[in-house]
Amino acid sequence: MISAEWCDRNTLEVAPDLIGCTLVRQLNGETLRGLIVETEAYCPGDPACHAYRGKTPSNAAMFGPPGHSYVYFIYGMYHCFNVVTESRHTGSAVLIRAIELDQLPKGLDAKYKKQGKRIAAGPGKLCRTLAIDRSQNGVALQPGHQLWLEHRTSEFQAKLDRRQHTLVQTTRIGLSKAAEHPWRWYLKDHPSVSKT
Repeated sequence: MISAEWCDRNTLEVAPDLIGCTLVRQLNGETLRGLIVETEAYCPGDPACHAYRGKTPSNAAMFGPPGHSYVYFIYGMYHCFNVVTESRHTGSAVLIRAIELDQLPKGLDAKYKKQGKRIAAGPGKLCRTLAIDRSQNGVALQPGHQLWLEHRTSEFQAKLDRRQHTLVQTTRIGLSKAAEHPWRWYLKDHPSVSKT
């Protein structure tokens, strides 16, 4: 399992290192695992970061301990899940943009099941599929909170080392500020990546 100490690093290091790790969600008696295939970094001093203008009740989790969650609500319809990084009071996180699930939740609405590997290809779709909402905001990413992270498998790491897997670094999506920063990473040619 990924520890708080592992997350207590520069956000620009944690974001690419999370590619190939696993997001685990315990939901209604099931344990669901999703391979993380796309991330974005939001850093101190970054105008696109929710923490840029300081701490507020809605973004307070970003200033909390590393290895916790930050979940926000956008457009009146989508939740987005982030991993808090760096030391307490810093205000930074990594947005988990897309995962590949090993299985679909049993109670999932039938209209979503036909999306297959694209069912969690985007931060809003990810949270909808795994039933992640503001009730998980600010929790430690540990089994006691039904949400945690696991390190890359040795098989995935070996494929990276042999260049059978390639990480692409590019600009973030849908921003009006600091859109030029190349702070998005994804697994090349993976069908669950939100947008290339």
